Amino acid sequence: MPAFQSLATLSAAVADGALSPRQIIDGYLDRIARFDQKLHAFVSVYADEARAVADAAGEAIRAGHRIGPLHGLPIALKDLVDMEGRVTTGGSAVWRGRVSPSTAVLAERLIAAGMIVIGKTHTVEFAMGGWGTNHHMGTPWNPWDGEVQRIPGGSSSGSGVSVAAGLTASAIGTDTGGSVRLPAAFCGHVGLKVSIGRIPTLGVLPLSHTLDTPGPMTRTVEDAALLYRVLQGPDAREPRTQGLSYEDPMPTLKRGVAGLRLAAMPGVDRAICEPEVLAAYDASLQTFRSLGARVQQVALPYRLNDLGVALGRIIGGDGYYHVGKLVDNPNLPIDPAVRPRIWVGKGMPATAYIAALDEQQRIKREFAEALAGYDALLTPTTATAAIPVAAVDQMDTPAVLTRFVNLIEGCAVAMPNGFTQQGLPTSLQIVCAGEQEAMALRLAYAFEAATDFGGHVPPAVA
Repeated sequence: MPAFQSLATLSAAVADGALSPRQIIDGYLDRIARFDQKLHAFVSVYADEARAVADAAGEAIRAGHRIGPLHGLPIALKDLVDMEGRVTTGGSAVWRGRVSPSTAVLAERLIAAGMIVIGKTHTVEFAMGGWGTNHHMGTPWNPWDGEVQRIPGGSSSGSGVSVAAGLTASAIGTDTGGSVRLPAAFCGHVGLKVSIGRIPTLGVLPLSHTLDTPGPMTRTVEDAALLYRVLQGPDAREPRTQGLSYEDPMPTLKRGVAGLRLAAMPGVDRAICEPEVLAAYDASLQTFRSLGARVQQVALPYRLNDLGVALGRIIGGDGYYHVGKLVDNPNLPIDPAVRPRIWVGKGMPATAYIAALDEQQRIKREFAEALAGYDALLTPTTATAAIPVAAVDQMDTPAVLTRFVNLIEGCAVAMPNGFTQQGLPTSLQIVCAGEQEAMALRLAYAFEAATDFGGHVPPAVA
């Protein structure tokens, strides 16, 4: 079973009978058994259940009852996503025995599309951190370096590693300040950060109920579009999902980018990026120009990295509301790097929290004015490639170029755009206004089709 094939390719193989769901699931379970002791991507693996569901899917498909293109294909869920009767820890040793009372809406939708949940993946505790480290539950190993443990990116660390290492064909992460895009960038694949309300969060353990957005992590742009198509849509129990019209990204996915107007980030933001990241970014801009897009440097109202403080106030206020009692208890095993991040919201007066929300809306308006007439803003996803875990400064963050997207309530695709001399992936971020996921995916597909950076296999897990 080809472990590094896309969902679309596996789907075609199932449709024509070349592969069965059971063969696909067995192939991934074999790789998990072979590699995950070192990679530490999974918290739980549902091997027996996945095989049973795969057998049932195979029977249904052979009988002419194929639900759709994702029927019989695997997906992993970040360990924030509830599955009724199963443990969901939220990356916290405190919740090692927490049994989910119900199943998250997004999991219900994936299952209804015929997908097979192969297991739960590791996360930074309470999803509060961009490096991907976890003091008590363990840090997943980025598969692009078999000798030195490098950051996987967070907080959806296990989801990022599982897709990169060919332990699953797809995974779900969540993104509050970059937590889908950072692991996708550091692990060398595609991550889609959706608009607020596009995918229901009901049944997903919250960090920030104001900003949390679940999203797909895949090997290709087309795969992200396939998952986005089934995940999106309103839920009557979640008001912020109301009022967004359904958006099928497939009709425009392959339309190309000729004539589109794209913004390049200002020079002041380039200064924080390493030279190899900038070289890959500049080459990406040239690729879009060669495809017929108009690329112009834009003046933005703020330095991108400076907006982390404004975002942090909202996340801190929301995060402390949800888990403040846990982090305040010195006797509980809370990650020492996470505790001070949650404490940002401790003692925050209501006036300060409301002021932070007002500031967010003002910044959102100013960015909308600056980017009026542009179809997207292009930036690197991260300022560096994956650094060694031993070099991490927990007082710092790698989310210097992702947090502003959450603050302005935009959507974005992170995708491979090159490699460093050490063989580590770099990443391009395509940022669009809220509710413009189809445009972001269209741009990403055109770039992917014109380059050869996606689909590479980390040598350590080949």
